[in-house]
Amino acid sequence: MTTRIVLALVLCMPAVFAAEDENGFVTLGPDEISFEGDPNRPQITLISGDPAQAGFYILRARFLPGVMSAPHTHANDRHVTVIKGTWWTGTDASFDRDKTVPLEPGSYMMHPAGAVHYDGAKDEEVIVEIKGIGPAPTTPYTQ
Repeated sequence: MTTRIVLALVLCMPAVFAAEDENGFVTLGPDEISFEGDPNRPQITLISGDPAQAGFYILRARFLPGVMSAPHTHANDRHVTVIKGTWWTGTDASFDRDKTVPLEPGSYMMHPAGAVHYDGAKDEEVIVEIKGIGPAPTTPYTQ
């Protein structure tokens, strides 16, 4: 089932294809990144790699105001940098917004493999960049 969740997310995830110059450099401006999908859930865009496959990947996730992910885990460590807004993070299974910790733009957080967490936005749009090594399934936490 976890493989199906990852495959479904990757197939539905918009991918950004930036031009590569003659020397192999790739650049991507913020106006070239689009987010699609249900506005009541985190919207994810693939920047590089493929989280469903072995190897390095980069994603951007946008949380519209009030959107939080439900408690979940990942099979591998994930490294997250806040790009825009204040990202609120919870490091347990409580899904209690009052227990979340704010991380401002420029902040970094590492989600250890298998650790239950939830995160998102409260009163403003939030964009985070997520880096890791795939395959990287997201598994909903059930008690």
